[in-house]
Amino acid sequence: MPDNILGLPVHPLIVHATVVIVPAAALAVLLAAVLPRFRAWAGPLPMLLAVTGLVLAPLSTSSGEDLEHQIRENSLVERHAELGDTLVWVMVPLVVVAVALWWLGRRADTGKALLVGVSVLAVIAAAGTVVDVALIGHSGAKAAWSDVSTSGE
Repeated sequence: MPDNILGLPVHPLIVHATVVIVPAAALAVLLAAVLPRFRAWAGPLPMLLAVTGLVLAPLSTSSGEDLEHQIRENSLVERHAELGDTLVWVMVPLVVVAVALWWLGRRADTGKALLVGVSVLAVIAAAGTVVDVALIGHSGAKAAWSDVSTSGE
């Protein structure tokens, strides 16, 4: 992967896509879990958004590691990198429940208890995903906008 595109580091470019797609996926999965009409209308969209977010997660961390090697090491960047590594593991359950909701939504013989159980797991996965993205984003903003060149933190 290139380090930059037209002089801009790749990491912020990929991260902006991730910051839009991952919360959109979480919201779509949440709505599909709690609103049967949305689930029927959206079809595979929540699942596709979740899979896209899962693909973007390692691209974001990989480009972040490349950028990390180009800047002075400090605790804020280290913390952001550690939090960034969690995103792929948070996205996996979101993808699993998104696939399950889509699959169960296509079947006429789905038991109500199974659908409720998957929906509860989907709400939990969506909430966890949003919290994780917020923590990662906040730590990244602190690392990017703090005076790290003089404080070393």
